[in-house]
Amino acid sequence: DKFSMKKILALVLALAMVLSLAACSSKPAESAAPTDAPAESAEAPAESAEAPADNAEPSVINVCLASEPDSIDPALNSAVDGATLTAHLFSGLAKWAQDENGNLEIVADAATELPEGVTNEDGTVTYTYTLRDGMTWSDGQPVTAGDFAFAWKRAASPALAADYGYMFEVVDGYADVWATDDAGNYVNPDAELNVVALDDKTLQVTLSNAVAYWNELLAFPAYFPVREDVVANEAWATDPSTYVCNGPYTMAAWDHNSVISLQKNPNYYNADAITMDTINFYLSDDANNMLSNFENRSWQLIDDVPTNEIASLKEEYPDEFVVAGQIGTYYVCWNINEEILPASSTLTGADAEKAKEEIRNAIGLLLDRNYIVEEIGQAGQVPASSFVSMGMTDADGSQFYQNAGHNDAFDGYYDVSKDSFESNFNTAVETLKKYYTFDEATQQFTDFPTLTYLYNTGESHKAIGEYLQSALAAVGITMNLENQEWATFLNTRKNGDYSIARNGWVADYNDPICFLDMWTTASGNNDVQFGKGANADVAIYNLDLTPYGYDVNVTNGTWAQTYDVLISSIKSCTDSANRYAMMHIAEDMLMQTGCIVPLYFYTDIYMLDSNVHGFYSNPLGYKYFMYCTIEE
Repeated sequence: DKFSMKKILALVLALAMVLSLAACSSKPAESAAPTDAPAESAEAPAESAEAPADNAEPSVINVCLASEPDSIDPALNSAVDGATLTAHLFSGLAKWAQDENGNLEIVADAATELPEGVTNEDGTVTYTYTLRDGMTWSDGQPVTAGDFAFAWKRAASPALAADYGYMFEVVDGYADVWATDDAGNYVNPDAELNVVALDDKTLQVTLSNAVAYWNELLAFPAYFPVREDVVANEAWATDPSTYVCNGPYTMAAWDHNSVISLQKNPNYYNADAITMDTINFYLSDDANNMLSNFENRSWQLIDDVPTNEIASLKEEYPDEFVVAGQIGTYYVCWNINEEILPASSTLTGADAEKAKEEIRNAIGLLLDRNYIVEEIGQAGQVPASSFVSMGMTDADGSQFYQNAGHNDAFDGYYDVSKDSFESNFNTAVETLKKYYTFDEATQQFTDFPTLTYLYNTGESHKAIGEYLQSALAAVGITMNLENQEWATFLNTRKNGDYSIARNGWVADYNDPICFLDMWTTASGNNDVQFGKGANADVAIYNLDLTPYGYDVNVTNGTWAQTYDVLISSIKSCTDSANRYAMMHIAEDMLMQTGCIVPLYFYTDIYMLDSNVHGFYSNPLGYKYFMYCTIEE
């Protein structure tokens, strides 16, 4: 049986109900989640050096999520595999956990409790947290409120320029920290986030306004603590000898491109609850290698499988092949500054930019999303017609994606039903004829510039890339394929050194804004390069927020003058109906550019040894092994 859309929806809606929040929300996939993983099982790493108290054999679990992580500095990580690692290595104020019925919830971690905020006269909201007694770093030094204050200010700073720095925009003072003059120079060098350590155990933070998903932010890796003297060494997060953390595990070893070994931290405040002594995270992006190690029982969990094996694996391992709900979108992104008009085009300025929007949207209509999910994905993925993922709720509790776009006949921005593909295709061809030479005899365009599609190592990514290549070739568009390993790929895409690329985004927290605020000009996750390079001066965007009580009405503005202003307005808005209406406007703006081409809504595919108990994951893609046991 295919994992039906109803089942996926039930899973993600269950999460929303558990959290009782009104909205929802890459992480990379990143907020982009990789479905990639590592090289051959190297020589087994050392087992936990510290035997359990009862002198029983130390427990060990071997898993494989992805290849070498780009960064496991909590402030700099932007991928789901890195988030899983840091969730085992650090203790933030809050964490994801399961209740006695197996339902996911956000609970206090390093904090003794998660208090209600106090609303101040100016509308700001202040929270005061008390840290648990006796918490220490892995080198024995005490964890203090000052460590949290330092870590948050560092993560939000222009100096660090972290991909997720914008996660702190809700904290009072952020706007002052990032304020610039017309030349782009920061004008408040002494500005700081409004977060202070009242003493070693008391942390006080003031938000600009009430934020429904604040507790979920506290459980996000960017909000984890780090210590100032430790991170003064820029390479601290690349070597076990300098990797100082405060969570349930410490890093015992890191054989780069092979395996990262975590060992239970006896000084963790809740160490008695941690049942798994050693976790070996093998590093590979070879799905065949992963499957071989799973089948010979060397590895107990793998996060990817060969695409051509999915059907047989479902039958052969009905209790171990898992398809779980996940709030995320697999998509293709364009570099907005890529020149795609033919050399003969005489269009310039705004006319050229609007033409490129129309062209990119037409290319998106050439793609058969049902073929991708049924023949390549094969795990219940749902064809996507919008960027904000299925599972995100709207102001009235309905599905945000079902209210996207402005079409009564279908959900989203285009019809992804099987019956619509032919008409979508014909519409796309007619649109492209406006700008390119079309040979009626061959039914192909003859002067579309050659494209290069960038993707990271992984069988499914390659298969999708080959399909996209063939779909464009059918109308005469040449698209070459370029593969890069995971960490290199992330940075190539982030730097805008590509024309069109594979992408994916998994929710960071339970609110649609986490799919939308990543596209502001200064965001480190703005892979499309909106508002950057040549696009910085493009003035074709419109924004009218006067219906929602804001004195904002811009015609033919830049991305910074419109989209950036829109996102800031959403984050300061406390009227739920207006806030959600403005989030729909934000998605409208994104989709109009054609730079984001959704393919499908994610499911999370993995294989888990049936002898493993106590494992759980969340719809953000994080996997938890600390409470696992392995039945002999």
